[in-house]
Amino acid sequence: MMKLKINEIFYSLQGEGSDVGLPTIFIRFTGCNLRCKYCDTEYAFYEGKDMEIEEIYGEIKKWNCNRICITGGEPLLQSGIYKLVDFLIRKNYEISVETNGSIDIERLSKKNVKIKMDFKLPSSQMHEKMIAKNIDLLRNRDELKFIIWNRDDYEYAKKIINMAKPSCQIIMQPVWKSKIKLANWILEDMIDVRYSMQIHKILWGENSKK
Repeated sequence: MMKLKINEIFYSLQGEGSDVGLPTIFIRFTGCNLRCKYCDTEYAFYEGKDMEIEEIYGEIKKWNCNRICITGGEPLLQSGIYKLVDFLIRKNYEISVETNGSIDIERLSKKNVKIKMDFKLPSSQMHEKMIAKNIDLLRNRDELKFIIWNRDDYEYAKKIINMAKPSCQIIMQPVWKSKIKLANWILEDMIDVRYSMQIHKILWGENSKK
């Protein structure tokens, strides 16, 4: 049987993006190919348990919730994610998948899921690993998210938006505890993006899970 390496499975409110505030079951995959400067889930790089899909299903059945977010780490590093997604779709779950923008999403974009894709900016020190053509694969239902540390990040994100003209919803989110005036910049430039904050950290502290 195929096994997936899972860091944790938990139930919480979605802390960011267009689904913010919605009760959600999170399946966090172990492993990531990037090392972003501001990463807040470094514990997921290596720690995890090998689980079969039926074991994962046994865990998520504990909660009366049909909304699942598959996150990481970077879930697309494990090829078994597609079997898990197909299994959960058959069980009538509503699925979103968070991915970091450095892995081809073509196969995922053919699935009945919401893709929540980051596009890393210079402050992350991982921006050169982004696959720009991924943006063209994002559909109306999906999200493109920019995590912003400073003004240079913001201007870089604007250039990406202007060049790629994404058809999906665009999220801009300040790095936690940064003091940038991101909301003001968005309003001043009149750009059509959603401002997001990590509400789980506001509710339960900076070490809380989304």
